[in-house]
Amino acid sequence: MAKVRKQNLFNTITGTLRFVAFWIMVVVQVPIIFLLPGRSKISVKYMAVFMKILLILASIKIVKHGKMSDKRPLLVAGNHISVFEIATFPVMFGGSFISKNDVRNWPLVGWIANKFGVVFIDRRPSHAAEVLNQVQREISTISYPLYIFPEGTTTNGSYVKEFKSPLFNVAEGSDVTVQPVVIRYCHHDGTPISDEDLAEHYAYFDNAKQTQGPMCSRERSAFGQIFHIMVLGGFRVDVYMLPPPPLAGMDRKQIALEMHKIISEKYTETKEFKNENRKLMCKEISG
Repeated sequence: MAKVRKQNLFNTITGTLRFVAFWIMVVVQVPIIFLLPGRSKISVKYMAVFMKILLILASIKIVKHGKMSDKRPLLVAGNHISVFEIATFPVMFGGSFISKNDVRNWPLVGWIANKFGVVFIDRRPSHAAEVLNQVQREISTISYPLYIFPEGTTTNGSYVKEFKSPLFNVAEGSDVTVQPVVIRYCHHDGTPISDEDLAEHYAYFDNAKQTQGPMCSRERSAFGQIFHIMVLGGFRVDVYMLPPPPLAGMDRKQIALEMHKIISEKYTETKEFKNENRKLMCKEISG
């Protein structure tokens, strides 16, 4: 059965080399990104190339279940465990993200995100009307999906936080299709990662923002988390594309509740299924 890889000297050196290669990749890519037309279809497609390199260096394997809706405009909502969802979605399906406004001011990251077509929004309730108009303008002019993480933050992976309803404003009384997506982390061989190991090693979150489940004894920066995953040798991401539910007549709060119910229930189901399979495998080995 797979376990968290021990952080010995060899793994640390290997992870360090991968991390250095990642920064070399960033340095090489910056001039290319600079030459790309800002917020264009080409730039959005190039994001998948940029993120694919990160996934390879971090040894992240993606397994897809289901398919993405071919309806447009399309808003894809998923649970959020770590920084690697930001790489997983563009590599699998193309498209870009809706993100909180302060990411725009992050050194280098904000500039790259803007180039890659990320839609920055102010999540304060007083700016709800402005945000709605902004997203409606963006989503009506593009042919690719936009992704949101309606929890508003990452979690320790043991549960799905309640969804923030303002992010669903654009779907209220419109022709926007909203598709639920469930992200599940596991070891490379498909065996589940325990909640304790997920929180300690694979998830990226703020302890203060968690309402249940185990906490991380050592919080890391985003780049610190990438380095840690490279030392651990990566993991597997299972992505479940679920059918878009009928949302006609629902307001944003009802949509948020419905989407949370679908995603949370499916996430719990995948956890229970994988854990049951793990018990059966252990029983077969011991027997």
